[in-house]
Amino acid sequence: MSSRGITATDGTPLAVFERGDPDKPTILAVHGYPDDHTVWDGVTEALAERFHVVAYDVRGAGGSGRPRQRSAYRLDQLAADLRSVVDVVSPDRPVHLLAHDWGSIQSWHAVTGDELRGRIASFTSISGPCLDHAGAWFRSKLRRPSPRNLREVATQLACSGYIGFFQLPLIPELAWRSRVLPRVIDRLEKSDPAAAEHPTRPATADGIDGLALYRSNMLPRLGRPGARRTDIPVQVIAPTGDPFVTAPAQSGIAEWAPDSWVRRVPGGHWLPRTRPDVVARCATELVDHVECGQRPRSLRRARTGTSHGAFGDRLVVVTGAGNGIGRELALALADRGAQVVAADSDPAAAERTAELTAARGPRAHAYEVDVSDGAAMEDFAKRVRAESGVPDIVVNNAGIGLAGTFADTAVRDWQRVIDVNLWGVIHGSRLFAEQMTARGEGGRIVNIASAAAYLPSQTLSAYGATKAAVLALSQSMGAELAGSGISVHAICPGLVNTGITGRTRFAGTDEAEQADRRQAAGMLYQRRNFTPERAARDILRAVERGKAVAPVTPEAKVGLALSRLSPGLLRALARTGRSPV
Repeated sequence: MSSRGITATDGTPLAVFERGDPDKPTILAVHGYPDDHTVWDGVTEALAERFHVVAYDVRGAGGSGRPRQRSAYRLDQLAADLRSVVDVVSPDRPVHLLAHDWGSIQSWHAVTGDELRGRIASFTSISGPCLDHAGAWFRSKLRRPSPRNLREVATQLACSGYIGFFQLPLIPELAWRSRVLPRVIDRLEKSDPAAAEHPTRPATADGIDGLALYRSNMLPRLGRPGARRTDIPVQVIAPTGDPFVTAPAQSGIAEWAPDSWVRRVPGGHWLPRTRPDVVARCATELVDHVECGQRPRSLRRARTGTSHGAFGDRLVVVTGAGNGIGRELALALADRGAQVVAADSDPAAAERTAELTAARGPRAHAYEVDVSDGAAMEDFAKRVRAESGVPDIVVNNAGIGLAGTFADTAVRDWQRVIDVNLWGVIHGSRLFAEQMTARGEGGRIVNIASAAAYLPSQTLSAYGATKAAVLALSQSMGAELAGSGISVHAICPGLVNTGITGRTRFAGTDEAEQADRRQAAGMLYQRRNFTPERAARDILRAVERGKAVAPVTPEAKVGLALSRLSPGLLRALARTGRSPV
């Protein structure tokens, strides 16, 4: 990294730091309060191979000058500072702005004014709204005082309490010098495991001098907001766990920036430090879009002013997609704009599903994979990532049927049903959750269990045990992965006429009796006639609504209620041989 000093329009020295090739597109990173340019170290390192990356210490921080007059920290002067840096580091080419916290606030002011007109190619903002936009947001919510609007305003006011504290004379300075405020920041960070691994170490002088930012700008701008607009491409990255700036307060930008995108990312306030890889990737995607016209799936669905629903422009992996519920889920997802990866142990069935899906939506991909084979699943997950990207939704649907008493079920039968019904879900969940977590933008894992998971039966001990394990696994996974923005849904169908009975093994029977039992079970399912299409529709509705446990079919819903209210009754019914599934 090289450094240089430049002089602002009022004579204040500014410390500037650069990485990468100056002949490549320039990304200019602007830090917030109470940070300095080092908050961007992880991001600039990730970007420097492809871009000319510049960061600078804003006035009152790090190695830059510290004017005494409060007026020297007004937004107009900060915008002039930004222009001075841009003109020095990229005199002949517009730069791409990347800003956080107060860096975003001052960058918003700059790009919505005339100071940098024609000098900014794009703007990625993190945890820092335009103050005029925030003031207008508060007013619009209060003019329409619905319960939701009032809740959003109250939440943001609670998060912004420190702003009023910073307006007080002397006391905030004393809180910095006595180390009270650094301890508060440290405590807030400890509530975010990622931030705790990359703690802030703000300098006392930066904390004290930076108070002028709040005292010079907050009340005038929030109290008398202006209509500040920009036509440059703007991307807002809104961390869902930010304790200072709520996502609604910074994401309603379509009115002010019509060429814009909003990405809600799991994480806390100091995202540039805690997830530099995510910030770098999101910034790169916007730069590539502006420079080269590339528009990845993640950017398409973040576009403001468009509605993609829960599935539009998502990549969805469905195992066991060759028939039954898996095929119908693939088709229903394609109807809703998803790109489907259809996986099945029968390659011809997977190809047929992909053909049907592609006729109704985006191009689909077919893969042959045995979900019980750990090595094959690892290879499958790697191929999906390399050829299509990280999936947004994974449906672990592949499964087999096994009926018969506990006494008649052989060890090999137990091994096979556990390998497919449980290990298949474990493999799919583990491998793709790892990819989703690394990507840092959340996702959904949908595990197809069964009503047999909570309805005891004399003839489904092995099958029910695997589905009960899937249900328990899904609930534990949901608790663990929530912090990464990944939701986990356990789907529990009842009697769905999928043709599974024709492939179910009945333990302890010869071939003739097995054929008779398959025929009898098939007739029962046909009379019930709850189709896979209806099941797929109910499953997607449950996922859209965020249900952690979702029974499908009336008997599954009644059974779930009874399992919670009167489990003894279900056990008594099972002893009589009258199981609902």
